[in-house]
Amino acid sequence: MSVAFAGNSTTSPSRDAGPLRVMIVDDSVVIRGLISRWVGAEHDMEVAASLRTGLEAVNQIERINPDVAVLDIEMPELDGISALPQLLAKKRDLVIIMASTLTRRNAEISFKALSLGAADYIPKPESTREASAADIFHHDLIQKIRHLGARLRRKHAVASPPLAPPSPAPAARGPVARPAAPAPAPAVHPASSAPLVTRPFSTQAPKVLLIGSSTGGPQALMALVTELGPVIDRFPVLITQHMPPTFTTILAEHLARSSRKPAAEAVDGEPVKPGRIYLAPGGKHMRVVRSGADAAIALDDGPAVNFCKPAVDPLFASAIDIWHGNILSVILTGMGSDGMRGGKDIVAAGGSVIAQDEASSVVWGMPGAAANAGICAAILPLNQIGAKVNRLFAGDRS
Repeated sequence: MSVAFAGNSTTSPSRDAGPLRVMIVDDSVVIRGLISRWVGAEHDMEVAASLRTGLEAVNQIERINPDVAVLDIEMPELDGISALPQLLAKKRDLVIIMASTLTRRNAEISFKALSLGAADYIPKPESTREASAADIFHHDLIQKIRHLGARLRRKHAVASPPLAPPSPAPAARGPVARPAAPAPAPAVHPASSAPLVTRPFSTQAPKVLLIGSSTGGPQALMALVTELGPVIDRFPVLITQHMPPTFTTILAEHLARSSRKPAAEAVDGEPVKPGRIYLAPGGKHMRVVRSGADAAIALDDGPAVNFCKPAVDPLFASAIDIWHGNILSVILTGMGSDGMRGGKDIVAAGGSVIAQDEASSVVWGMPGAAANAGICAAILPLNQIGAKVNRLFAGDRS
């Protein structure tokens, strides 16, 4: 497969047409070969370069001019976390997806990378000989490249409207004619900008807060929980974030620090009580079941739902048997449509759904699916969701 290089391009913006240009940076020749084949097989992307070290990537970024970089963490000469800020300094709009094996150290580094400007992360399988692990890695990586790259190009399209044609030169004799006012340019609308219909909030007081998220979710969750102290103190909060094992352990620790409330991966059979955050552990679906007069956590090792494990829909659907219509659910940034079907069930039972808006989402897949399904009572920027949730649990019904 050919590897395409740009000419002597410096920091010019990525093209808004043609395939997404992907730079693969990994010291493993096997991983580079796999990703190169996968990317090369897609009609809307191409391999811009396949490099062995972070130093090569930093030295060649201006010549290669990629849209997306898949960046390994552990490499010789210059590792991924050290290369990351240098790459963004040379190409600030570069979409960087960190890739690492599932160790606690790499999970912690991946979280640090998100704070330094990486768009997302992806766990690499321990062995590419395990077919199911390789298939999941393949599917998730291609989807992340496609959705994050598409978001970058939409931003460029909004930021760079077409130039107006030059005005005609005035006539040589006679009065100078005033050029006709140009027709207003049509507004640029994303594909998802059809009028969205919202419904009234439930008249039933919420007794539990359920949150679902995926791509971009860790940053969104950590921002949101800082505002939810009054809710967490009085009501249980259950979160499903699409994330593998080990990563959810680290995320729970970050959520505890951000919220200053107890937060941990949920344990099968533990009671669901106010005052703490329950996070679905990576590799397990989290549901709630009745345990006497109370609710309890039930972890499920069944097949993936919506290509995800944990998935949001099982949590949302199971909560109806416990809290009926007294549910407030929030769907944050993420790829796919997970949470939409469960959200429909919650609304049908008398509960409410809030979706994060497109502008503040890293990927408007999950919240967009809910919004376009007409099940949301509000579609809000991330920085307004916390205040709204607090008001609803305090008695506001509008």
